[in-house]
Formats: sequence, C-alpha cells, structure tokens
Amino acid sequence: MATQTTPQTVPYSPLPGATPTAIPPLENGDRLTREEFERRYRAMPHVYKAELIEGVVYMSSPVRYGHHSTPHLNVIYFFKTYELSTPGVEAGLGATVRLDRSNVYQPNAFLFKRHGGQAKISEDDYIELAPELVSEISASTVSIDLHDKFTVYRRNGAKEYLVWRVQDQAIDWFVLRGDQYQPLAPGHDGILRSETFPGLWLDPAAMIAGDMNRVLEILKTGMATAEHEAFVTLLKENAKS
Repeated sequence: MATQTTPQTVPYSPLPGATPTAIPPLENGDRLTREEFERRYRAMPHVYKAELIEGVVYMSSPVRYGHHSTPHLNVIYFFKTYELSTPGVEAGLGATVRLDRSNVYQPNAFLFKRHGGQAKISEDDYIELAPELVSEISASTVSIDLHDKFTVYRRNGAKEYLVWRVQDQAIDWFVLRGDQYQPLAPGHDGILRSETFPGLWLDPAAMIAGDMNRVLEILKTGMATAEHEAFVTLLKENAKS
C-alpha cells in the first residue's frame, strides 16, 4: 500500500534554464514560505488581496456591496471612532500582518496599542505579530475565518477576534483566555464590552441592522466611563516610557 506524504512548504526554486529574474505569479493553493509569498505578491500590484494561511495561498474573490463592502465600512467606522477618542490605540484595515512563518493575513479591520502592545510596525511598514483585536467580515469565507484563521489568531495571541457572519446575521466576538478562545458574553442589556479595550462597547443587533446612530451612541456611552478614562491615562504613560 502506498504511503501518503504531506505537501511541504518550500522556497521557490526556478527550473534549470529559466530566467533568474522571472517571478512566477501567485496562484490559489500555492504552498510557499512567507518570503516567497511576499516576493510574488510585490510583483503583482494589480492583485488587491492575497493571504498566506498555514503556508497555503488564498486569493480573494470579487467583493459584493451589501455582503461585504458596507459591513466592512461600518466596522471601520466603529473602530475609527474609538481610535479618535483613545490616544495610543490605532485602527487599521487591510494591512498586511505577518503573524508567523506560514501566515500572512490582511484582516478586514484591527485595533492595536501603539505603545506597550504586542504588534509592531516593521521597518518596511508592515504589521508584525498579532494586533490585540482583529475582525473579519465573513460572507463567502466563513469556513476559513472560523476554522483556519480562528486557530492561527488564537495560536498567535490575538486577544480578541470579532467575526461578522453576514449571511447568518450574527456577530461572534471571542476573547483569548489562557490558550483558548471563548465567546464574549453580552451584558444583560445585550451589549458586548471588550475586555482588552475598555469602553469599546458594541450593540451587535444595531450593527447587523446597519443602525450606525445606535452603534455610535452605545460606543460613546462606553467611552464616557471611568474605565476608558483610566485606560487612556495608562496609554499616555506607556507612550512616555
């Protein structure tokens, strides 16, 4: 009986006689090292989004308006509003995040501490290591976002992971406790309150319904708390050290 072998992730090596400077294009399913993935990606400026997930290349499908674009914008609006009132916390979207040797992601949105946090900005202007909070908008990518990415974000220490399952009209917010993700329980009022970013409060029903006035009302209530004020003071102290 033949023995099955596991495909290996190896650096690209050109065939004999090939032009040394020729860079092959990225293809879905390629198994590459992080360095080779980034080399090919840089050579394809027309490609909007490609990710390396557990050593395998995934290239995005066309993005739909209601199923992705609008929810994505609303999450960014939510994060950006928090950033503006929380000096020392920065929001991002679509930036390349180097998680480890086999995983290079472009989260739909994320929050990280600029000083004293776990993520760093590299010399070539990429994010290295996991931001404290990452978010993915899932329509056609639910199987990836709640399986492979879920595992990798957990393994790399992203403290919170927010997944908006658009077609299911549901928002999952996970918190890293020990080495496992657990669902963030809403309060008796249905509000989700971040444990990593004090004052980051979300009404998931309002977000799903697209009621951004209600979303911002609840967020501003959270940012008016003593916990948020104390967090801002701590961030300022971290920036001085």
